[in-house]
Amino acid sequence: MKNATKIFTSTFGVIMALAGLEHGIGEVLQGNVAPNGIMILSWPEAEFFRSLGGEPAMTIVSNLLVTGILAILFSLALLVWVTQFIQRKNGVQVMILLSLALLLFGGGIFPPVLSILIAADGTRNNAPLTWWRTDCPIRLQVFLGRLWPWSYTAGILAWLCLLPGIPILEYFSGEINPDLILVVLLGALGSLPLTAISGFSWDSQ
Repeated sequence: MKNATKIFTSTFGVIMALAGLEHGIGEVLQGNVAPNGIMILSWPEAEFFRSLGGEPAMTIVSNLLVTGILAILFSLALLVWVTQFIQRKNGVQVMILLSLALLLFGGGIFPPVLSILIAADGTRNNAPLTWWRTDCPIRLQVFLGRLWPWSYTAGILAWLCLLPGIPILEYFSGEINPDLILVVLLGALGSLPLTAISGFSWDSQ
């Protein structure tokens, strides 16, 4: 793990791409129908996604089938890009453009927005991080650097607990405590900045 920032960008970029792909599949299954507006639900009738509010998304296309196909295509493009080409020149900029396309064409709300934030962190790929070494206290750098592998692992687990973990648990148990959903959601969201920051320390050392 020589470049924690690149690993972070690629790994969580993949997670967001797969989440966008899941949204697209739900929209395709709704068929050749027009949405009621810009805001849509990817899985409005699915019991499996009830705990996630039917998976909200948005689209500027007045056809759910077309929206779903575009979401799938952009998700697959993002998936390939973050795993194979993120290190290229303008790789992060392309990731941001693909994420914006996902946002506009049915890829969900959280996945593309978070993907943009993850891409912003990716601008530090292969950067010297001189500012981090000079402005961050040494002891804090060492602590955060040691924390990175644990934060990275915990972040992946938190996102897997959110999806598909929460829907699976509700599907088989019949109900789920809203507080549990909130805790898992906060854990998943909180893992992103913590892993990004600790990744800076890992790379600077």
